Amino acid sequence: MTLSAEQQLREQNLVDQVVASFAHTPDPRLRELMGAVVRHLHAFLREVRLTEAEWTAAIEFLTAVGHITDDRRQEFILLSDTLGVSMQTIAMNNEAYANATEATVFGPFFVDDSPQIPAGGDIAAGASGEPCYVEGTVTDTSGTPIPGARLEVWEADDKGFYDVQYGDERTAGRAHLFTEQDGSFRFWGITPTPYPIPHDGPVGAMLAATGRSPMRAAHLHFMVTAPGHRTLVTHIFVRGDSYVERDSVFGVKESLITDFTPQPAGAATPDGRAVDGPWSRARFDIVLAPGD
Repeated sequence: MTLSAEQQLREQNLVDQVVASFAHTPDPRLRELMGAVVRHLHAFLREVRLTEAEWTAAIEFLTAVGHITDDRRQEFILLSDTLGVSMQTIAMNNEAYANATEATVFGPFFVDDSPQIPAGGDIAAGASGEPCYVEGTVTDTSGTPIPGARLEVWEADDKGFYDVQYGDERTAGRAHLFTEQDGSFRFWGITPTPYPIPHDGPVGAMLAATGRSPMRAAHLHFMVTAPGHRTLVTHIFVRGDSYVERDSVFGVKESLITDFTPQPAGAATPDGRAVDGPWSRARFDIVLAPGD
């Protein structure tokens, strides 16, 4: 579509007028952000020649995202995740540093004040699924162990639900623990399985309309903090899971794909725990980058 010079000038004048309206914003960073968002948003509108009906539909979509969001469900995070915005922001703010473990999406299901477990404890707390023994170390980029690092760990049960989705006040499938003097950690959890992100709302409708799957690759969440080091938010993913190549939130990184080795029923566990039925085990060694 070819626009007349007069039409192009009219549209550009509006962009300039809106950008100029923020010229006296006291905070220079806010002034930069507002100018950029206006320029890019108007560039999108002009590139696709958005119709008024399409703009109304967009407003209705965002309104629906807001209405379904509450203190237990964050639809805006789901929207950010499924558009790749979360992963792009993470990539920009967690620049590669030596051999430090890569970060990935935070997700909408983290909860503060998780229960503490001792080394070798069980985060499942009644959540259903195949038992899984996870062990590893936390070190700095030179290989020096980091004792006392805090690991927040959380995951969905084998039906794809986090405890905040149960509809009651149970806490399950999440806990925190601390590394020992040699930087090691170990705990029992649930063997991760693929599950769909909540897709009964506007984000799910968007995925359906565009022919995309809501499925997340099987994973286990970690957030690792230690004084003097960059906070790490990451997952480990199950090698061989078919959704590793098509994770709905673009969170998979090759370095985070981990072997969850199946163990037959009756196989001896590392800590002597009695397990009914099969279980699995995985190792995840974590390397923290130095803090800012």
